[in-house]
This record gives sequence, C-alpha cells and structure tokens, in this order.
Amino acid sequence: MENNITTTASGKIILTGEYAVVFGYPGIAIPAPFSVTVHFQKDESIGDVELQWDATPEWKAYVEDIINLCISLGAVPPGIITIENTIPLNKGMGSSTAFVIALARCLLGEDCEEQAVMIEDTVNPGHSGIDFAVIWNAAPIVFKKDEVPELLNLPHNLLDGALLIDTGNPDQQTSELVTWVQKRKDALKEPLKTIGDCSKKLQQSGDISEVFIEHNKAQQLLGVVSDKAKELITKIEQEGGAAKVIGAGGRTGGSGMVLAINIDAEKIPAEFPTLKL
Repeated sequence: MENNITTTASGKIILTGEYAVVFGYPGIAIPAPFSVTVHFQKDESIGDVELQWDATPEWKAYVEDIINLCISLGAVPPGIITIENTIPLNKGMGSSTAFVIALARCLLGEDCEEQAVMIEDTVNPGHSGIDFAVIWNAAPIVFKKDEVPELLNLPHNLLDGALLIDTGNPDQQTSELVTWVQKRKDALKEPLKTIGDCSKKLQQSGDISEVFIEHNKAQQLLGVVSDKAKELITKIEQEGGAAKVIGAGGRTGGSGMVLAINIDAEKIPAEFPTLKL
C-alpha cells in the first residue's frame, strides 16, 4: 500500500424505482454532485488505524464499523484516516453506501468490489443494491435485482435547474421502512408495478415531468411520503412543476430529499432548505 491514498465516491439520485427494485422491477439512478473523500496516511508508528473526522457519534461509529470490516478482510497497515463529505446525511442520497465504497477502495484497493459488497451487506442489511451499483459505477444505470447493471445514456441537461429540497429526517430508519413495505407487498402490487413502469417510460425518452407525477402518486400509495412532503409536492404540482421523494422517504416526520423540476426556487416555502442543481 502507498503511504498516502485518496479515494472518492459520489452520492446518488434515484430517478425511478424506489422500493420496486426490491421486488425485481427496474430502477434508474444517477450519481449525485456530492461526494465523500477519504484520505489515508500510512503511519507504522501509531500501531493502529485512527479515524479523524468531526461527525456525530452515530456516523462516526458507522464509519468505524466499515474500517474494522476492511481490516478483517485485508492487510491494512496502521495509519490515519481523514474524511471530507459533502453528501447530505440521512436524506436518501446514498451517503451510507458512498462511505462503504470510498473506504473500501482506500483501504483494500480499487479492485475490491467483492469485499465492498460484503461490507455493504453487513452494515446496510436488506439494501436493494441500486445504491451500490450506481455509486460503484459512477455513471447512470438501469438496475434490476440479480442482474448486471446496465449503463444508461441520459441527456446531460436532464436535471438542469432541478431542485433538491430538504423536507427533514424521517422518523423511521430505511431498514424499518423496507421491512414495512415488504410485509404489505401483496396489497401494494399495483403501485410497485407503476413505479417499475416509470423506469421503462423514462428509458423510452418519456416526459420526465409526467413520469415524476405518476411516480409520486405510487410512492404515496406505498405510504412512504410523509404529510409534510405530500403538502410540498402538491404545492409544486399546483405551480406547474413535478417532484418526487428520492430514497426511502418516511411515514412521518420528513421524507429526506425531494427532487423537483420545472419550478423556481422562489416558489418553495422558506422552511425547506433548497439547493439548485
């Protein structure tokens, strides 16, 4: 291993497919313009791998778990790890998987996909695989469970002027939400199929605004769009735009990030932090 190594992994934006991908329907995801960067400086004198990162205890413990798993899977020398992150945390933008991939590539080498998947399975049990696929490939993909991801050519300006709107953290963990949906899968066949069909429509150069409106309705039928996010999306649609929750969403509280198109940031209520892509 070199004395100094730096690796980076992006976050992700799911355009279509939330939850439906768990049941074999296609989903489409793209890398997000945010990333986590990991620096490793080899230092035999300290006798251990130390993490220097100013984060909440929860996230620091999560990253330390990943580091320990890397150590268990490969010959990682003593040294110091520092982290720089711009991915919004707990907002459905793939931060947990980005940490797995950036740390694994830093400590185990660039060609560590098998080990990185093992780590992802351990720290993010029940994940669908779409986050890992798009972040690992660093390119737009069509994802289908148990199949090799298909790289996808999308217009570079597809999300020009789009907004990421923070509706706040959900009251539920992603794993809890996934389990809740899985238990109700028979009753949710129609909205799950609709979400999968949205992926096909987007691939066929369908109207992304129409796709988002249809997708959002199906997500609401799944029960993973909180009242707070519903009200926001309704307002966006009334103003002529379209929007959907990206990621797992939430039953109550916030629903993480909402992706909105065809609307000006000035039309978004001031209570919601908003970022223009």
